[in-house]
Amino acid sequence: MLRNRPATLLLTALAPAVWGSTYLVTTELLPPDRPLTAAALRALPAGLLLLLITRRLPSGSWWWKSLVLGALNIGIFLALLFVAAYRLPGGLAATVGSVQPLLVVGLSVALLGQRFTLRSLVAALGGIAGVGLLVLRADARPDAIGIAAALGGAVVMASGVVLSKRWAPPAGLLAVTGWQLVTGGLLLAPTALLAEGTPPALTVRNLAGYGYLGLIGAAVAYALWFRGIRALSPTEVTFLGLLSPLVATVLGWLALGQGLTGLQLLGGALALGSVVLAQTRPATAGPRPHRPAHVHAEPGRPDSRPADSRVPTAAD
Repeated sequence: MLRNRPATLLLTALAPAVWGSTYLVTTELLPPDRPLTAAALRALPAGLLLLLITRRLPSGSWWWKSLVLGALNIGIFLALLFVAAYRLPGGLAATVGSVQPLLVVGLSVALLGQRFTLRSLVAALGGIAGVGLLVLRADARPDAIGIAAALGGAVVMASGVVLSKRWAPPAGLLAVTGWQLVTGGLLLAPTALLAEGTPPALTVRNLAGYGYLGLIGAAVAYALWFRGIRALSPTEVTFLGLLSPLVATVLGWLALGQGLTGLQLLGGALALGSVVLAQTRPATAGPRPHRPAHVHAEPGRPDSRPADSRVPTAAD
């Protein structure tokens, strides 16, 4: 049993909280219209830094497993995320992406043998409704490609979370995080060059933004995220991702002066309630009565003690 579960939950929750600051940093510090470049510069330098620190490369099957996990958790996910962000209003993209916990619940049942619970289903549906109220606008116009990209991003990220739990890593946390960041960055870099061209000249402000996204938003946040996946169930971890749009909304209100409506407050409370509900555990039965050491059962009989000396059970 995890000894310090609350602390692990709080540390893991820091990852989506940090990711919630990405929108603010991108709009205020980075060059405009360079989302794939931002994703590549966020992942690749951070991954190389972790490889330099750990001096550990994959071995055996972990060469291809790192490729798969890096593509799912970082490379393909971020590419689809930015396609969705370009073709959909941000609120609609976030709402579609909030189906990820529901997908993780289903994949955990199928691949990890976890038990499906009504609590997880209610929390997942509440999370979708909460994020929708928090960020979705009435004038949002759907786009088929954007919807497909947002849904695809949720699918690949959910798959990455579950496979990260299924495949026991052969190395330390920072090394495995570095492998995935390098893989994801190498997938994103040529895509960014083809779609957006070479990066423009960077200002000190731009470098500060990329530095934050790389060191804090990638190296630190992904290490905390993968640490949480190791210690907790994928279902518990994925619901913490609902904190990302919540933090983004709060930062927009605090730093950019964006207003908050009553429905948004209701949505935030619903999303936060879903996160809390997903982390609760049902009460377990107390320990079974202990049989005294001097009493032994005879062969063929469940108990050799007289009837009036038995420890009372629920059947009594």
